[in-house]
Amino acid sequence: MSFLSILLLAFGLSFDTFAVSLSCGISLPQIKRVKFLKIVSGFAIFQSGFILLGWLLGYKVLVYVSAIDHWIAFSLLTYIGIKMIFDGFKRGDTDKPCIDITNNRSLAIVSFATSIDAFAIGISLAMIDITPDRLFLIWLSVALVTASASAVGIKWGRFLGCKAGIRAMVLGGIILLSLGLKILIEHLDILS
Repeated sequence: MSFLSILLLAFGLSFDTFAVSLSCGISLPQIKRVKFLKIVSGFAIFQSGFILLGWLLGYKVLVYVSAIDHWIAFSLLTYIGIKMIFDGFKRGDTDKPCIDITNNRSLAIVSFATSIDAFAIGISLAMIDITPDRLFLIWLSVALVTASASAVGIKWGRFLGCKAGIRAMVLGGIILLSLGLKILIEHLDILS
């Protein structure tokens, strides 16, 4: 997996965090630096941790599914991408108020919910035989990009509005769909 693919993966996974942070940032009053760092760190720890957990689980079952691993990775990425796109459009139809992510319990729930995709991606990474050193680079990239996306989302929430959050979810879904297609094409050797 190239460095560009790793960055695209990290950005694709961070769009749901960005969307949540952006929409919550709209309704957040000016928050103290400690709470801000707690929110940003919470999202980054969950997202990067779930990548690692997914990879560990996927690595354990890799020997049983190695003949169809690229199809599994493609299927998971496609499912997650389509789900993000539909969720992005579904959120546009509701006017629900945002939850208070400065609350520890709410932050944990939202961080968990936005990181489930990362768990499935981690499984996919094991299926395409990502080495532990590459996994570390992916883990670090996902943590840094997610933290950055959360920080930008919170800070700019008041300026950008809810609609940008919806577009971010849809764009994240499209990126994940593209990565799934890229994995399938590489493993099937279609373009050679």
